[in-house]
Formats: sequence, structure tokens, C-alpha cells
Amino acid sequence: MTRGRVRVLVVDDDPGILTAVKQAMTAAGYQVVTAADGVLALERFEQVLPDLVLLDLMMPRVGGLEVCRQIRADSGTPIIIFSVKGSEADIVSALDMGADDYVVKPFHLAELLARVRAVLRRGSRPLGQRVVCGALEIDTEQHLVSVAGRSVALTPIEYAVLAELARNAGRVLTTRMLLQRVWGEQYVDATEYVKGIMRRLRVKLEPDPAHPRYLLTERHLGYRLNDLVPGEAVER
Repeated sequence: MTRGRVRVLVVDDDPGILTAVKQAMTAAGYQVVTAADGVLALERFEQVLPDLVLLDLMMPRVGGLEVCRQIRADSGTPIIIFSVKGSEADIVSALDMGADDYVVKPFHLAELLARVRAVLRRGSRPLGQRVVCGALEIDTEQHLVSVAGRSVALTPIEYAVLAELARNAGRVLTTRMLLQRVWGEQYVDATEYVKGIMRRLRVKLEPDPAHPRYLLTERHLGYRLNDLVPGEAVER
């Protein structure tokens, strides 16, 4: 994707932050649309159909988590949360709601731009093979995922994690390895990121998320994609 064509929706009720982020993003070559509250954010999202959303949590009328939830209900558009709320519980809540990344205020604009570039890259790396585990199929050529013939929409970060597990089907990947390979070296201690994405993937892919058959947890070690699931009948 050519960076000059990337549309970014920036949502924050602080005029100073909104202006600073818009200026930095515009200078970096992005097309920027802004919104100062949650209602306007949802309206602008429908009007513009951005390629990325930068979203504050604490806003009037409709809060950031609700905006995130509503966007994620119909779209896999990457969402980066930036907020003064920086506890593990806040980060986990945002990830569970569908966010792809989380930046705690105050932040350096250079860091935010790096996060934007990283999120836009995720989910675009091909695997080079077709991976089938029981009824779960990952079509790497078309960048599609299906379960029992039913197409499943994943966000870029969800696909990136699943793709990394698929590249190593049957092997255990530690949480640290997933963080390094998908998010980057600066995230090696953010274990809640992996936990949140795995929960989301299981809800989307597993027949019974509480008793996963594809995305297995190896206690005290990490996660693996189960390559020993027997084939299942698929209705087409």
C-alpha cells in the first residue's frame, strides 16, 4: 500500500493532541481525518472508510472502547488505542474489544509513527504454503481463513499471530517469541497482548473456545497450532 494513499482517522477530545498528531501524520505522508468525540468518530469512519484508526479511550458522548467495539463488529480495520490509562487491565480490555495496539500517553510522535507503520505491515506477510488443521484452513495465497468452509474475518494482528503459528504448525512458540516476531523487540514483556489475541482467535475459530482443538496452550511454555487434528466433513 502506498503510504500517500493511506487514510488515518484520528480520534481525541484534546485539541492539542489532535492537532499535533494530525500534523505529524500529514508530514509523514498520510491522509488524516479527525474527530473530537465518539459519535463523530463513528460517523467519520462510515464516511471515509479509513485504513487505520488512532483512538483515545476517554471521550464525551461515546467512549473509545464502545467505538472500538462498533468498528470491530463490521470491520477488520487496524485500531491503535492511545490513552492516559495504562494499567494492564485497561490494555487487556482494549485488546479484547478488538484493538491491535496500545500506546500510553504521553508518547513521542516518532514512537506513534513507528507503531502505525508496524500495524499497517502486519498481516501482509505470505506464508508460502496452504495450512490445513482439521476444519481450519489458512489459504496463504489469498490471505483467507476458513473453518468448515465458512470464511472467517480476522484483523491484521489476529492474522499475523495465526500466520506465525501456522508457519510453525505443531511446534510450541513461547509468548516471548510471538511478541518478538509479530509485535517487535520493544514488546517482549507485554504478555497481555498475546493472551488477548489468542482469546479473540479462539472465539472466531474454535467450535468451543473454552476447550480449544486448534489453538492449544502449552502450560508455562506458550502456544501451538495443533497439526494433529483429524480431517472433518465439510459442507459446501
